[in-house]
Amino acid sequence: MSDPQSRELVGPLSFDLEPARERRGESPYHVYLVRLAPGSRPAMADALATIARMASGGRLGPEALPWHQLRYAHTQAIRQRLVETVSERTGKPLSPASVNKALAALRGVLREAWRLGLMSAEDLARATDLEPVRGSRPLRGRALEPHEVAALFHCCMRDTSAAGPRDAVVLALGLAAGLRRAEIAGLDLGDVDLGCETVRVHGKGAKVREVPIKGGTLEATRAWLGWRGAEPGPLVCPVGKGGRVELRRLAPQAILRVCEKRGREAGLAAFAAHDLRRTYISALLDQGVDLSLASDLAGHNSPTTTRRYDRRGERARHRAAEALVVPYSRGSGGAV
Repeated sequence: MSDPQSRELVGPLSFDLEPARERRGESPYHVYLVRLAPGSRPAMADALATIARMASGGRLGPEALPWHQLRYAHTQAIRQRLVETVSERTGKPLSPASVNKALAALRGVLREAWRLGLMSAEDLARATDLEPVRGSRPLRGRALEPHEVAALFHCCMRDTSAAGPRDAVVLALGLAAGLRRAEIAGLDLGDVDLGCETVRVHGKGAKVREVPIKGGTLEATRAWLGWRGAEPGPLVCPVGKGGRVELRRLAPQAILRVCEKRGREAGLAAFAAHDLRRTYISALLDQGVDLSLASDLAGHNSPTTTRRYDRRGERARHRAAEALVVPYSRGSGGAV
């Protein structure tokens, strides 16, 4: 959810709950996490850890909390406490999106408790009958400008080690194919079809999609494979000292470090790895690609989600303001 650095506006909740004694395979917490895509697990586990601390007054972690004992009064109090929680990083209350994500995790664990026979359908229905938190925040992140994209790839091309084409592939798959960090890290060599110019992406929710790759993305991939070789295994790999390619999977966090490193070299303002994906989606929409097709290419469940990635709005607002003529200039008139 969330920022692990957070504080509550009022004292902690402390429900009268006994620690759970289920075995790991029968724990609704563990069963819920196993059902999620690997890329979704850390965020939901973090959200559930926050809820467990709230519900137990800091006594129990998510593994020990007896989720099946939660009732509507408990979950409603948790919802309100999430709304009141302030991020120490931003100094502001958690965003509606963060709170709703935490509530989704809570509902998911309670459904697993019902499936495991630990709570009744009636108790489940009541405990999960929670209104979503309304409201919105200014969109996070940004779309990179064309000159920033050019500067990033210029840095990669200047690097004559294996890291140069490797990093170019990482950046290109985010900027020109819209892949998430975990999706880039999860690609195998067999997922890339250079002849058909496509990459097979294993996305959230175990959904598989094929995304076209063109032009410089293909060239960067071919250059990287010249260093990597044709052995089966992960597409992007660590590059060790002396430029030696290590044929093992690159961690998603390492992709963030690639963005940070190349961004510093290019002298760019800070940007997040996910901004590569935001740039891709904004570019699709800027070119007039249908929202439904853009959603399909991005691997979203709904075009509504895709629309939230659109960072063209700021430019459109400025163009609209420029169209409104105010006939005033300094020095054009006398004093009144």
